[in-house]
Amino acid sequence: MLNKFGFSKQDKILKTDEFSSVFNFRKRISAQYLCFHYQPNASQRVRLGLVVGKKTAKLAVSRNYMRRVLREIFRTQSHQLTNFDLVIRVQKKFEPVNFMQIQNEFDSLIAKLVIASSK
Repeated sequence: MLNKFGFSKQDKILKTDEFSSVFNFRKRISAQYLCFHYQPNASQRVRLGLVVGKKTAKLAVSRNYMRRVLREIFRTQSHQLTNFDLVIRVQKKFEPVNFMQIQNEFDSLIAKLVIASSK
């Protein structure tokens, strides 16, 4: 049986107030390229918000690529987490050459988040 790891609208943080509440909770885990801001939520889902600023990457093509990569990595790894609102902020521009490094960094940050949430 094939597992489907979908990414529906309920899995996204879309509103400014939702982003602000996660940022105001002031819990974060950082690495070279990515910074995870997180907050426990009442639902049984993990919700994702992505922030890629123009200061990080000037071209929209680059920003969209980074969002697409992060969304796909999150989609395959989201089964490890429950009850979180997670906002991923890109700190440094990355390109297709850095994909494996980004994936490893994402995995290590998820592991740290699981440890931090179990405390």
